[in-house]
Amino acid sequence: MAKLVFVGDDFTGASDSLACYAKAGWRTRLLVRADVRVEEPLDVLGIATDLRAETPEGIAAGIGRIWPLIAAADPERLHLKICSTFDSSPAIGSVGAMVAALAARFRPDVTAVIGGQPSLGRYLHFGHLFARGPDGQVHRIDRHPVMAAHPVTPMSESDMRLHLAAQGFAPLGLITTADLAEPQAVAATLRAGPVIFDVGRQDDLARIASILKAVGGRQLLIGASSVAEMLTGNSVPAEGPRAAPPMHRGILLFAGSRSSITRAQVEAFSRGPILRAGPAEISDPTALVASCASELAHGRPVLVSLDPEASYPLSSSALADRSVEILSKILARAEVGYLGIAGGDTSSRICAGLGFHSLEFDHQISPGVSVCIGCHESEAMDRMALMLKGGQMGGELLFENFCSFASSQA
Repeated sequence: MAKLVFVGDDFTGASDSLACYAKAGWRTRLLVRADVRVEEPLDVLGIATDLRAETPEGIAAGIGRIWPLIAAADPERLHLKICSTFDSSPAIGSVGAMVAALAARFRPDVTAVIGGQPSLGRYLHFGHLFARGPDGQVHRIDRHPVMAAHPVTPMSESDMRLHLAAQGFAPLGLITTADLAEPQAVAATLRAGPVIFDVGRQDDLARIASILKAVGGRQLLIGASSVAEMLTGNSVPAEGPRAAPPMHRGILLFAGSRSSITRAQVEAFSRGPILRAGPAEISDPTALVASCASELAHGRPVLVSLDPEASYPLSSSALADRSVEILSKILARAEVGYLGIAGGDTSSRICAGLGFHSLEFDHQISPGVSVCIGCHESEAMDRMALMLKGGQMGGELLFENFCSFASSQA
C-alpha cells in the first residue's frame, strides 16, 4: 500500500513530481513499466506514462493497463500529474479523458484541479492561466510566446474551465483565492462536485491543503507538481548522500524538443560536438550513429538534436519512435552513463523504449528538472543517470550544467 499514488502524463513531469515527494523525505519510487512488482514499503508510488501524447482511446487503454498497480496500492489520494501549462486538446493528451478513466475506477469523494504552480511561474487567476515566458515576462497562456504556438497542442484558450470543458471535463466550479478565506464554504463546494482552485502565490497551496485535509475522503487531485508541493508542505530537507556513479562515464544528450527554450540550450552547448538529426539522418541514421559512437569513444560529450527548422515527413509519435531507435543503436555501440533528454513526449517514449523499469530521485539540477537514477535489468544500463526535461524547462546552460555534474562524479 501507499498513502498516495501519482500518475504522470509524461516522464519529465513525473520525474519532477518524484523529486518533490522524495525531497520531502517521503519514500518514493517512479515506475516506468506497468508490469513491475513493488515490494518495498512506500509513502508514494509514481507511475510514468505517455498519456499526454495519446488519443482519448489510447488514454482509456493506458489507464486500464496501469489500474491494477493503483488498485493494489489502494491510496486515499490519487494525483494526476499534468503539465503546468495544461497543454492538451480533445484529440491529444485530453485531461478530460484521463480524469474520466481514473474517476470511473477510483470513485473519488472529491475531485479538484490545482490550477497553478508559482514556483515555476504558473498562475491561475479567476480561472485564467498565466505563465512566465523565456523573456522573463508573465503572459496569458493564449498569448504565451511558446505555448500559444505549441506544435502539437497549441494553447488558444486561457479560461481553464472552458479549455477543460472542451475535453469533456465539465461542469467545473471555480474557487478563487478570495474564497479561501471561507474554508467551510469551500469545503461545501468541494463536496458538491469537481472544482478548480486559483493559485497565485505559494502560500495559497498551504490554505488549499488545509481545506482538503479537513474535507477528507478519497481525493482525485489534478495538477502539476504544485500538488506535490501542496501535500508535502513544500518541505525541502537537506539532501542525503548521492547515489553511486553509473558504470560508464560517457555523456549523451538528445534534444527531441524543438521549442525556442531548448533551441537556446542547444546553441549554448560547448562541451562537445552537436550532431543534427535532420530528416535524412532520421531516415538513415547509420552515419549519425557512427559519428556519435566515435565521439563518445574519445571521451567527448555529444549532443544529438532534431533540426528545429526542418519539416519531418513523420507524425510526432513516429518521430519519437525513430528517436528511440537511434538512441538504442548509439547505446549498443558506446558506453554511456549519463543521458539527458529534452522533450516530454520524447523522454517518455525513449525511457520506455530503452527498457528502464523504474526511476529513483537523485537531485534537482534546475527548477522543474531533476536527475534520476534509472533502474534497468541490463548491468550496463542499470543506475544510468537520467536528466529528463520538458521542452520549456531549464535555463540556457542546462546541458552545460548536466555535463559539469557528470564530470564531477568521475
